[in-house]
Amino acid sequence: MKRRPLAAKMKVLLSVCFLLSLVASFSAELLSDSTSPDDELLVQLQLQQPEEDLFSCGCDSAEEHTSQSSSNDTPAPERALCQPCNPPPALQPEEDTPEEEAVTSDAEEPEVVHEEGGEDADDGPASTVGEAEDEDELESAEEQEDAAPKTEEEPEELPDTDAAESEDEVDSILEEGELEEIDAVESTIEPEDKAASEPEEDESEGGEDEASGPAVRDRSHIDETLRLASAEPSAEYTAAIKKLLSIYHTAIKPVEQAFKYNELRQHEVTDGEITSKPMVLFLGPWSVGKSSMINYLLGLHSTSQELYTGAEPTTSEYTVVMHGEKTRTIEGIVMAADSSRSFSPLEKFGQGFLERLVGIEMPHKLLERVTFVDTPGIIENRKQQERGYPYNEVCQWFIDRADLIFLVFDPTKLDVGGELEMLFKQMKGRESQIRLILNKADSLSTQDLMRVYGALFWSMAPLVNVTEPPRVYVSSFWPQDYAVDTSRELFMKEEISLLEDLNQVIENQIENKIAFIRQHGIRVRIHALLVDRYLQTYYDRLGWFSDPHEVFQDIVTDPDKYYIFKSILAKTNVSKFDLPDKEAYQDFFGVNPVSSFKQLSQHCSWSGGCLLDKLEKAISQQLPALLSSVSKDTSAPTKSSVAPAPPAAGACEGPQCEEKPKNRWRRQ
Repeated sequence: MKRRPLAAKMKVLLSVCFLLSLVASFSAELLSDSTSPDDELLVQLQLQQPEEDLFSCGCDSAEEHTSQSSSNDTPAPERALCQPCNPPPALQPEEDTPEEEAVTSDAEEPEVVHEEGGEDADDGPASTVGEAEDEDELESAEEQEDAAPKTEEEPEELPDTDAAESEDEVDSILEEGELEEIDAVESTIEPEDKAASEPEEDESEGGEDEASGPAVRDRSHIDETLRLASAEPSAEYTAAIKKLLSIYHTAIKPVEQAFKYNELRQHEVTDGEITSKPMVLFLGPWSVGKSSMINYLLGLHSTSQELYTGAEPTTSEYTVVMHGEKTRTIEGIVMAADSSRSFSPLEKFGQGFLERLVGIEMPHKLLERVTFVDTPGIIENRKQQERGYPYNEVCQWFIDRADLIFLVFDPTKLDVGGELEMLFKQMKGRESQIRLILNKADSLSTQDLMRVYGALFWSMAPLVNVTEPPRVYVSSFWPQDYAVDTSRELFMKEEISLLEDLNQVIENQIENKIAFIRQHGIRVRIHALLVDRYLQTYYDRLGWFSDPHEVFQDIVTDPDKYYIFKSILAKTNVSKFDLPDKEAYQDFFGVNPVSSFKQLSQHCSWSGGCLLDKLEKAISQQLPALLSSVSKDTSAPTKSSVAPAPPAAGACEGPQCEEKPKNRWRRQ
């Protein structure tokens, strides 16, 4: 065999290297094509959720790479079956994938092997061995050319396990992609739904806030019970007030001035007091709900005119709430200086009290018919001197002029102290005007309420010296609704009963004023008779050589020795229960000397008559006649054009069948 030249051997090696490079590039393209769908899915998933890892990655170290070659000298390129751990080339184009690195490394290895083989062939000593090697190399090159198409099909002929794993991974990727697309669509829809549902949620939240907050009680029954819609003063009322003023000025006031009655009783009746509206006085311990009750009756809750309330002692002033054309606050000094009002006599209690007197005027239907007076709470652990004014004397002034007295308590303040006991002594003789109110009753259960009700009567029993117990109203007088699981029906009935009682006082205001003036005239008459009796006894005991001061002092010190009070009882229309105290006249004559008075017989004239006769005529004739005329006007039925229906068969007829008048003070 002829030995081939070296140039021929180099050509063969170059051709083989060229073929190997073509095979390597072709296999790399196949690998890139097979991984492109996965890469696209990865890119989509990473674009949708760039901040999270979509799936775990990693190559199995035990996995064997398949190699394809026809000889041991030329290994076939290897293909990695694991998923890439790094971001896809679309996101990081500068980095090379692991498959490309593996392919390039495999493509470089055959060149090194063949060069080493070529060097060995050149150094081979025997020609036969070199020829055999050349033939083997040619055969291997031909076999590699035949095997090249097989390498194109080999990516599809992967092991079953690897194929199954890759298919599962692809399916999972697709499913995750679909789910993420659905989530993305829902996320685009949810903002619109939220935007549409936000107003509903706001409305529902607002409703819940309103429901969770305290509900406001309906006040329609107050207007209906008090008849505020038809609260108009009638002409009969105005005429009766004018006639009452005339009787007072002509018959009663002259006797008052002649015998200085105001200095004895400290009760001066003014024109403003006669023409004033009925007064409702609120008394009781501190923070029992007196101011809250006024706010509730007038509907001042959550308004600028609302009286200040709180759990601590808040009211330190006497607040007079009355009607006015506009809302304003009047100082006590201005109220006392105005003679048209009924508060001018309050000046005698000093400037310290007037600074604690406040008037509030506001336009309100209820205030056109009544005036409310809110007083400071009774504090048992405080001395009288610390108030800065005579508390008991001021309370006595308001008690004498009040048409209705609300004595308010709550379940936590049922104790009786010095101030409250003194108030009950001052209210002696006015038990018919007192109304006890157990406020905040809805804060207790039914069983506890019964116990508190009994404790209230037990505390009040030693103070109220009357055979019939006073009327007690049990309810909760404030704007908020009654508490749940309480006696709501009972509280509402008690409230309506109290409103009816208040309305009765308002409607009977002219009758009450006539009765008050008549009672005042009786006291003035008794005072005039007593002063006249003191003067008569003094002049009888005064001798030519006796000391006038000693004689009169003896009479004033021991009036029973001279039968002064017993002689007054012999007069008609005089009751022993109406007689004043003996000690009061000691002080009275200590200030007013006996020489400053005249006897009743000296207060008579030919033209005007006697003062005592006028006073007795007013008490026994004029005032009762005025009262009867007013009662007829108020009880007269309204005229109707429709004739009354005839009585039914068997019905009772005649005056004896008329319905008896009901006693408004008797519980029905």
